[in-house]
Amino acid sequence: MTRGATRTFAGADGNRLVATVHEAGMPWVMLMHGGGQTRHAFAGTARDLARDGFSTVTVDQRGHGDSDWAPDGNYKSVAMAADVLAVARVLRAESGQSPVVVGASMGGIASLLASSIEPALIAALVLVDVTPSIREDGVARIVGFMREHAETGFATVEEAADAIAAYLPHRPRPKSLDGLRKNLRHRADGRWYWHWDPRFLDHANRFDPDAGDVVERLRDAARALRVPSLLVRGASSELVSPEQAREFLDLAPGSAFVDVADARHMVAGDKNDVFTRAIVDFVERHFRPGVAPARG
Repeated sequence: MTRGATRTFAGADGNRLVATVHEAGMPWVMLMHGGGQTRHAFAGTARDLARDGFSTVTVDQRGHGDSDWAPDGNYKSVAMAADVLAVARVLRAESGQSPVVVGASMGGIASLLASSIEPALIAALVLVDVTPSIREDGVARIVGFMREHAETGFATVEEAADAIAAYLPHRPRPKSLDGLRKNLRHRADGRWYWHWDPRFLDHANRFDPDAGDVVERLRDAARALRVPSLLVRGASSELVSPEQAREFLDLAPGSAFVDVADARHMVAGDKNDVFTRAIVDFVERHFRPGVAPARG
């Protein structure tokens, strides 16, 4: 399987969204990363889906990775949701089918909201460790870590790796730092900075105040789900408690649920093989009924 091709989409505000695509078969599966990540967070899952015959697009969301930063600093959930719909609209126009959308954390909030704004553009929805209500103490811890080096950066890639290792002591430190380099930018001052706009943190846990209460709006979106849906939770999540997972399943009673053992909020990073298998099986079950998923 190749690395995939780079493609650019226009976001809702004409902003450039950079993506990696694997064209294999229908349906398209869109993978929307969490806050502070890039499209590379889903690279392995995208390759496995393509190997099973599904086309994939992993998108750098606005302000992240190689995509444009918002000139006006608009990283509100409604703007992120509009970008999800902009990409989905293109994929549907080209293929005749709406995509499956997989959204982690920030990407999941945007995707769930998008499903309530224009339901016909989303064929199925996977939420990765995010529900309408989340633990505010977990949000504060994550945002605190992200803010710590957002403005000052790191002297070396190794220093960034040390910071991550201290924050995620449960995760084995990778032997290669190549993956980490994809999440950093080496600027003219010689320092390494996270590959995202620090201003997005201003909206990391809050909706547009003019759009209403975030929890209630997302609860309404969950109640309105009429497409196949799946919640994948890290069993040791800092953000989604068992009670909050049950609340979502009560709101959207047709949803499937996978609790990934020994995984925290960044499920794909902690247990990528288990996470990927859950996604592949979900897509196979709903779009290729009666056909055993390819293994290996």
